[in-house]
Amino acid sequence: MTEPRILLVEDESAIRLALSGLLKRAGFEIEQAATGEEALERLAREDFDFVLTDLALGEGASGMDVLRLSKERQPETPVVMITAHGNEKIAVEAMKAGADDYVPKPFDNDEIRLVVRRCLERTALARENRMLRARVEKDYGMGNLIGSGPAMRQVFETIEKVAETDLTVLIRGESGTGKELVAQAIHENSARKGRPFVAVNCAAISAELVESELFGHEKGAFTGADARRAGRFETADGGTIFLDEIGDMAPETQAKVLRVLQEQSFERVGGNQPLEVDVRVVAATHRDLEKDVADGRFREDLYYRLKVVEVQLPGLRERREDLGALAERFGRQVAERLGREQKPLSDAALGALARHAWPGNVRELRNVIEQAMVLSSGPEIQVEDLNLPGAPAVAPLDGAQPLPGQSFSDAKKSAVEGFERTYLLRALRTHDGNISRTADAIGMVRQSLQQKIRDLDLRDEDWSSDD
Repeated sequence: MTEPRILLVEDESAIRLALSGLLKRAGFEIEQAATGEEALERLAREDFDFVLTDLALGEGASGMDVLRLSKERQPETPVVMITAHGNEKIAVEAMKAGADDYVPKPFDNDEIRLVVRRCLERTALARENRMLRARVEKDYGMGNLIGSGPAMRQVFETIEKVAETDLTVLIRGESGTGKELVAQAIHENSARKGRPFVAVNCAAISAELVESELFGHEKGAFTGADARRAGRFETADGGTIFLDEIGDMAPETQAKVLRVLQEQSFERVGGNQPLEVDVRVVAATHRDLEKDVADGRFREDLYYRLKVVEVQLPGLRERREDLGALAERFGRQVAERLGREQKPLSDAALGALARHAWPGNVRELRNVIEQAMVLSSGPEIQVEDLNLPGAPAVAPLDGAQPLPGQSFSDAKKSAVEGFERTYLLRALRTHDGNISRTADAIGMVRQSLQQKIRDLDLRDEDWSSDD
């Protein structure tokens, strides 16, 4: 590991040299600047792990100028201010401006070493936590999707594999399970990211207009067609088109969609000039397409062209371990949108969510949380604030979701610890339990990994197991 690189900014040469020697002996690499202007020049072209600067630097640029530029270029780099006796008020202003700490003169050597090490450790820990959260998110979430159970992990793995290709994907699942979010995740993790993502609800467009919506029309193609119009396939050229509820599409339109899949071309309604497009097709349905094919309501050849890769989304009642995380996200989104403080759910309200059958799946949960956030009058959301009419209740399942008697923060903590445990055990098993290799692979300091193993009460037999 390289030594932390510190920029020391001090206009008094005796103090600068003394501090430089002290910090070098403590194991740091020191770069010196005798003026504020010199420090600003160095900061503009170089990166440092730590900045230690006097507030008063004589004429020209001040320590506050050094602080502002450092935080502008490297917000995570700790900046500690050295202040003269009696300037504590200015030091407080520096803290408000982003300084991580300050040391008043006169100071002793132990105090300087302690402040520097404490700030560097805090920054390293924050960085490691972000990396771990990012890796947990990669393993247990994707884009706007959340999931910790086996069914959702399978969804994430399929998305990750199929996104790199241009294969057609068929997403199956009940209404409200988040099929469009899966389609968006496939698009955002593909080489087509940055190109159009066009969503079409086939069930929401009348049979008379669906072909015009999908393929566009020429001027005069039908009554009211006063100008040429590009369709959704044309708009999605280079990107992804999401055909939601494709099972509700009329047979004659199915034939034209099949041609696009086979030939990557089509004609506008009322036109005869083939238009070529480069579009990836992702479709979704809640219908039993196999039965529709058998009954003659859905084309068998289109069915097989769509079902190159299939993603099966579970209903919310099948993944109730995610209720707590989903409720928190929806509550946070509403609070941010309305400019309000997020209200936590009471234990009783969380218990009611855990017992509900969720016939409307994730969409229903979002609506319930949004309404409760807006209409509840107390500091917490209570059971009576939840609009859960008429739906049958089910017994709570084991998992990380909040249950009666368990607070939301406890449920969230339990879920995060579960994620960390699974991720670290997988990494340790991959590297045969070697702490150093595992730490290097996941970007953690060895000592931090050892502490995390102790915190999670992981044992040798845990990662040496074949389970």
